[in-house]
Amino acid sequence: MTASATESTGFDLDRPVALHPLTYLVEGDEVTVGCQATDSYGVLPADGAALVRRLAAGLSPNEAARWYADTYGEQVDVVEFLDALTELEFIDGASGSASAAPPLRWQRLARVMFGPIGWLAYASLIVAAIAVMITTPAVRPSYHNIFFSPYVTVVGLVLLLGQIPGLLIHEGFHALAGRRLGLRSSLGVGRRLYFVVFETNLDGLVSVPRRQRYLPILAGILADLVVLAALTVLAAATLRADGTVSAAGGVALALGFTTLLRVVWQFYFYLQTDLYFLVVTVLGCGDLQSTAKKILRNKVWRLLRRPDRVTDESTLPPRDRAVARWYAWLLPAGYAFSIGTLLLVMVPTAWQVFSRIFGRFGGGESWDTLADSLVFLALNIAQLLVLAALAIRDRRRRRAAARLTHVLT
Repeated sequence: MTASATESTGFDLDRPVALHPLTYLVEGDEVTVGCQATDSYGVLPADGAALVRRLAAGLSPNEAARWYADTYGEQVDVVEFLDALTELEFIDGASGSASAAPPLRWQRLARVMFGPIGWLAYASLIVAAIAVMITTPAVRPSYHNIFFSPYVTVVGLVLLLGQIPGLLIHEGFHALAGRRLGLRSSLGVGRRLYFVVFETNLDGLVSVPRRQRYLPILAGILADLVVLAALTVLAAATLRADGTVSAAGGVALALGFTTLLRVVWQFYFYLQTDLYFLVVTVLGCGDLQSTAKKILRNKVWRLLRRPDRVTDESTLPPRDRAVARWYAWLLPAGYAFSIGTLLLVMVPTAWQVFSRIFGRFGGGESWDTLADSLVFLALNIAQLLVLAALAIRDRRRRRAAARLTHVLT
């Protein structure tokens, strides 16, 4: 080994390299190699994964390179290979030996929640909610349940603040279902078209067999159904003697209806909801959304007779490319539906609401009514500002990624 090789890699190529404990998931001709200690994962060809296994078993880089040449009849640039492993954070640079992943919190709770006791509790609650919906019409989901108070500020604040625990429970179920499998997770805030959403990052799902991915993917919808059931049973339990809904029951029914809307929203799979990831997993795709967008853009450029703008589709994953042939046409249809709903339903509804709100400032209204209107306006403006801030953040990230791609090419 030359001195230049040592300086360029930072490793002695004749000594074993310390790797973090790694997982290997074989899927066809590819192997997903994962490191739970750094929450990093990469998809490698079978021969590349075999080389990683040799390094992890204690062979030095030079010994592993000779084994690779003897086994596959080809030479490997072991220096470049080590650089790639470093970028993937598979190499333990903190010590001379491999270090184990730090303990995973909440794993025992996750096993209880998705064990026999948890499933029995969820099933009992959902069955009880269905029973009270059948026998008590007053607690059935309805858009009328939203207007539980004559004050729009009260309605707005309750729906805004009351949905936050529901959203956290939704994402918490995703995270706990993943932690049950030993996967790490993180929570963030994102945007889907004109929707502000919470997001659970479960990159480690790619490292587990496909059949084990379904529960973490669907756990959020399960959480919504459980929350809806609990709110319905609470509303039924707090009914007045005359059968009318109490104040607490009214709040519960309002939050229950918005929870039901959250379940319906999952069917907007073109916005990459939970059901989108379910479809991708069932069909065995990787990044179907990006592949479909690239194919759709190519179709548009061909229609506009701009072959110079058409990109090479042969580099796209074969399975994604096959599914995207028909999925690509669902994207414009889905976005058209969302934008149409915004223009034909949400905008006119908002216009009527805000017209009434601004009409209150014409005079003759009591101070509490005016205060109600001002707070309502402030809440809605704040939500629009949050959406705008997320849109600006996403645009900056896209520009940064584009600059990075330009530098690397």
